[in-house]
Amino acid sequence: MARGSILAIDQGTTSTRAIVFDGEGHIRAVAQRELPQIFPADGWVEHDPEEIWQATLAVCREVLAAAPDVTAIGIANQRETTVMWDRATGKPIYNAIVWQDRRGAELCRRLQAEGKGPLVQRLTGLLLDPYFSATKITWLLENVPEARKRAAAGELAVGTIDSFLLWRLTGGRVHATDATNASRSLLFDIHRQVWDEGLLELFGVPRPLLPEVRDTAADYGATEAGIFERPLPILALVGDQQAAGVGQACFEPGMIKSTYGTGCFVLVNSGSEAPLSRNRLVTTVGARIAGRTTYALEGSIFVAGAAVQWLRDRLGFLAQSSDSEAIAAGLSGNAGVYLVPAFTGLGAPYWEPEARGGLFGLTRDIGRAEIVRATLEAVCYQTRDLMQAMAADGAPRPKALRVDGGMSANDWLMQFLADVLALPVERPVVTETTALGAAYLAGLQAGIFASTADIAQHWRRDRLFEPKMKETERERLYAGWLEAVARVRR
Repeated sequence: MARGSILAIDQGTTSTRAIVFDGEGHIRAVAQRELPQIFPADGWVEHDPEEIWQATLAVCREVLAAAPDVTAIGIANQRETTVMWDRATGKPIYNAIVWQDRRGAELCRRLQAEGKGPLVQRLTGLLLDPYFSATKITWLLENVPEARKRAAAGELAVGTIDSFLLWRLTGGRVHATDATNASRSLLFDIHRQVWDEGLLELFGVPRPLLPEVRDTAADYGATEAGIFERPLPILALVGDQQAAGVGQACFEPGMIKSTYGTGCFVLVNSGSEAPLSRNRLVTTVGARIAGRTTYALEGSIFVAGAAVQWLRDRLGFLAQSSDSEAIAAGLSGNAGVYLVPAFTGLGAPYWEPEARGGLFGLTRDIGRAEIVRATLEAVCYQTRDLMQAMAADGAPRPKALRVDGGMSANDWLMQFLADVLALPVERPVVTETTALGAAYLAGLQAGIFASTADIAQHWRRDRLFEPKMKETERERLYAGWLEAVARVRR
């Protein structure tokens, strides 16, 4: 196939990145800006949508100056984070409510008490939790002055970050999302692949607010004249975790990846089947390509890299996040210290939005190093929680776990992960798999790649981490983790 360069926009929770990839999946140019977090109240997390937009423009223009021969754009986004804006002006009516935000917990409790949980799970594959977009939309409609009235009049639009960026990039011509992002809303029937009228009524969401749902790789229009040097076609939208699955070439049923960014997300490809989890995991759309839907079973951990950021920014334990590797490696053990980073509740498989973080095992001998190590270890224990839930749901034991995201660069962490899981861990050459997946999908739509099999040929392993820990030690450490988690659950 003819090869060309692709611009991937990776709008994440803590940063906005633009990466240009060539037709072989190699990085040609990168630009990044950190995204400040806004915490208005306990359990509330927000972003400034205008800051996201300006950062997106800046990083895209920077990489396009270095690699101007781009032929298409793919967008990967932090999922569930919700924006509502004025259709006439394109201006948000409130800050973006971030996926980590828990203000919808009371609504979820009420719906659960009314017995709506099984219906919601059957249609959407999801559990009733404020993590997902519907409760955020409901909150905006009920708490922003005139929002519900204006929504009924057709004056407002709502969507996840992909939809907001698409609206802005196309000058308000296109209000759309893809099936992966729609599947994270609590409003989308993943079996019929449509917004469900019953769910819209349940959450009080007017249908005209919502975007059109298209394939993950599809024609989403072109950028408005004047935004960049020339109009560029937008050929893919995809939720960040599904994008990482594509970037890791997890195209066959049973293939599994785990992304270590702000949170940790484990996805296993379930093929054309949409399994209903019995162990509090969620079923999601992995991708919809040429009208064909692939599903995945997913476990979501809300805090992974965010805990290291907390060590750096709030406690001052680290000059930079990468310092954590040497600190953890400098200890012979964890000294019995466990951190449960339930800063915004516990995700899968517990789903307890009211839980809060805890630090256990402190003595006079414990200092900065032990707490840093406990923070890294928590990421691995949480991954084991998810892997065990997947196994209980019938997922086959994988030959290896493919890892990516910023934390995967930490060799000590990846070795400890292999030890805790008793499973080989594979790190690819390109760890920016979220952006890479968005680029692959746009390239597939553009004809740069012939098929997913063509894409899979480009995956390359950088390093393999083999488990070395004795089983008795592995089980002892994990038992301590389970005890610590039990103490933060309410």
